[in-house]
Amino acid sequence: MTPAARLSAAIELIGTIDADRVPAAKALKEWGTAHRYAGSGDRAAIAGLIWDVLRRRASSAWIMDADTPRARVLGMLKLERKLDAEAIGALCDGGRFSPEPLTAAERSALTSRTLAEAPAHVAGDYPEWLDGHLAQAFGDDRVAEATAMASRAPLDLRVNTLKAAREKMLPSLAHLGVQPTPWSPIGLRIELGADARNPGIHAEEDFIKGAIEVQDEGSQLAALLSAAKPGEQVIDLCAGAGGKTLALAAMMQGKGRLIATDHDKRQLAPIYERLSRAGVHNCDVRTPKGPNDTLADIHASADLVLIDAPCTGTGTWRRNPDAKWRMRPGALEVRLKDQVTVLDRAAALAKPGGRIAYITCSVLPQENGEQIKAFVARHPGFSVVPPEQTAAVLWDKAEAFAAAALQSPEGWLMTPRRTGTDGFFVSVLKRGVA
Repeated sequence: MTPAARLSAAIELIGTIDADRVPAAKALKEWGTAHRYAGSGDRAAIAGLIWDVLRRRASSAWIMDADTPRARVLGMLKLERKLDAEAIGALCDGGRFSPEPLTAAERSALTSRTLAEAPAHVAGDYPEWLDGHLAQAFGDDRVAEATAMASRAPLDLRVNTLKAAREKMLPSLAHLGVQPTPWSPIGLRIELGADARNPGIHAEEDFIKGAIEVQDEGSQLAALLSAAKPGEQVIDLCAGAGGKTLALAAMMQGKGRLIATDHDKRQLAPIYERLSRAGVHNCDVRTPKGPNDTLADIHASADLVLIDAPCTGTGTWRRNPDAKWRMRPGALEVRLKDQVTVLDRAAALAKPGGRIAYITCSVLPQENGEQIKAFVARHPGFSVVPPEQTAAVLWDKAEAFAAAALQSPEGWLMTPRRTGTDGFFVSVLKRGVA
């Protein structure tokens, strides 16, 4: 397919997503099935266009002064792909399989309109109802922060130190263009271009042997900040598919007791294979069975309870731009209640002197600092470990990390703009000794 034909396909697909209200991933899959002639490179390029349009949905429509699939695609080419009117016009020549030629109004918009007068939620490309929440989090920087959350994310890998060292993985994976991550001492990063396909990590020998896992650097740092140690009793209370469970197991060096559970047993399904591949032998996976408490035998005895809390996922917008436009205010209210429930459950599990590491992939204050303040008010036996102390686990990077991330009395907030990671909040709480 020519670049112009790919552009036509993207306009058609955006129209389908709008009209049928289907998730972008589903629309892309169905389009690929119906258009077998499109090669893998074509499908990757079209998918890249679609995701970029979703990342720049509001600002692209503003630039074009029209909110149609075609307008959003054209506006995205200017804002995200940095093409000028002439280059865009060359793609829209009206030839076979090409978009229709630019109208005078479109050419004028591409030439003259900017985001200078756009409202914050338009310039930052997020739902208007979230503007107050993001203003609370970032103030006048919210447009810059949100714009960074709309950029394409790199592909990050975590080296499983139970089986390998980063120094050995760098040459082993050199063909993928890996580089060390800026902060995590066990991370590797693959930068991806606009039309690049995700490399087949799952087919790599190092992945099959359990030496690497796909994990955003921010998620790696969140696990590291929990400071899990060999010999401790650690509970991963919202383990899901096990990403942070695996990171905790490596930090514990296979020594101690690691318990992984989740309220939704369906989320736990992949964890068994991942633990086996990673060579983890000290993890007890507890799947919910009816109304019985899977942790009924744990009575204030855990050294560390890690909560990868259910949240709105606002910190992962650059990986899932479709989600931010589908998010509704009611979803935040549900997540806030879920977080209270899991925090209160963790309070009963931590031993005197034990810790709770509370983590969200959200940038919203209500899910982060405010949730921690409310928890300490309900449980005065707990106090927040000063964030500068938790950052000490990053050794030589601690000072630079402290300068980059947002620090509050309740914890750390990482963002794409500040740390180059997904948006993660981390707070470590300690239970006092009676």
